[in-house]
Amino acid sequence: MIEIAAKAFNGFIGLGGAAMMFFILTILALFFGVSLRNAIEGGLRMAIALTGMSAVVSLLTTSFSPALTSFAQATGTGLEIVDLGWAPLAVITWGSLYTLYFACICTVLNLVFLFLNLTNTLIVDLFNIWNISIAGLILHYYSHNIVITSIFVLGIYALMLRNADLIKPSVDRMLGFDKDNAVITAHPCVLIAPFVMVLNRVIDVCLPFVDKFDFDAETLNKKIGFFGSRIAIGVYVGLFIGTLGRLPFADVIKLAFTGGAVMELFAIVGGWFGPAIKPIADGIQNIAEKYLHGRRLYIAIDWPFLGARAELWTTVNLLAPIILLIALVLPGNRVMPLGGILLTALMPAVLLVADGRILRMMLLSICMTPVYLLSATYTAECFTNLSIAMNSLPDNLGNGQMFSSLTSLPISRMLARFLGESVADGNVAGLLGSVAFVIFYLFLFRWYAKKMRKRDVACYNRGDSV
Repeated sequence: MIEIAAKAFNGFIGLGGAAMMFFILTILALFFGVSLRNAIEGGLRMAIALTGMSAVVSLLTTSFSPALTSFAQATGTGLEIVDLGWAPLAVITWGSLYTLYFACICTVLNLVFLFLNLTNTLIVDLFNIWNISIAGLILHYYSHNIVITSIFVLGIYALMLRNADLIKPSVDRMLGFDKDNAVITAHPCVLIAPFVMVLNRVIDVCLPFVDKFDFDAETLNKKIGFFGSRIAIGVYVGLFIGTLGRLPFADVIKLAFTGGAVMELFAIVGGWFGPAIKPIADGIQNIAEKYLHGRRLYIAIDWPFLGARAELWTTVNLLAPIILLIALVLPGNRVMPLGGILLTALMPAVLLVADGRILRMMLLSICMTPVYLLSATYTAECFTNLSIAMNSLPDNLGNGQMFSSLTSLPISRMLARFLGESVADGNVAGLLGSVAFVIFYLFLFRWYAKKMRKRDVACYNRGDSV
């Protein structure tokens, strides 16, 4: 019987991530009371989104991997790790049963917090559980301890809930939401905000005059227009890497066009995941509202609605070439920023902490960029090995070449590896160091929360709107 069950399980795994998620999401949606039609639709959308994203990543690696190898050899930079953006990590995580396990325990925690009145936030953005899952997978990859991994994942999720409640006044003020608007984001990328707040305080003390030179983001965006778009930035990157890699002129042009196409396709195919998760998210939301007796909730969705602020995209566009330069000179960095060169994983936290002041946002982003590059370098081996284990390694990576990503939770991902190795090796000093860092972050988060509340009260008393 055990052998039969093992063969059936292995056969199910062998279907691949897309097929697995079709069946699993459909069944889970039915469990949460979703109609059969909507449940099947959600499962199909997820399978198609995963398949489409794998194809886009394959296009990226097929075109850029040889060029990056040539670039590294020609320049001697040692940037041999390919940044493929968030897509491969989403494919890895959503092809793993651990992600569903993390999604289930985190949803339970969310409901418990709601019933105990510890939060007003209901997270319906289930797709982005992959950001937490990848940190959990790193920890489990090294530690092989599901208990510690579960506690780690739940801890991150609890902070996401608390942070969503905390930033709600700032989001309402910045976007002009009225008091009845329930939209918020609990995206894990915002958890970098306490560190950004420390840097913001340093600017207050050392460069208090910087805000006097701020400029209008919307006007600049209109002037830049297409030449600051995703497509254009992809073209610039292709030209930059192809030229410095000393490729033939025809290959440089092809690489530039491919870069523009890939940047745009990432955004298009990435938009398919939200509708795929919507049926099951709606089912969970209905259950929560039914048993909370009509209590007003904040509904946490993905962060891109913050993109209504022009300052976010202005900072992204201005920062892209600077990230390339930082990558070239940063000691210890081995990652060539490509798929994540827009560094949108940092922007929501910077926007909220800096209150939309562009020069301040640029300074904060430049200071934080090394954290994302070093995190991507530190975790590249794990990402590559996980991808191999999941049979989802992007096509045409060079022999032994690794990939990584400049995505959310850079510090948590580094901590996950360090803690996992300490658990596996029985390194008491490493374990104590990990615990000490967690305690430090909690105190830092508490300080950041006080600063945010104090600022929101001051703005409310003045009647400010950003």
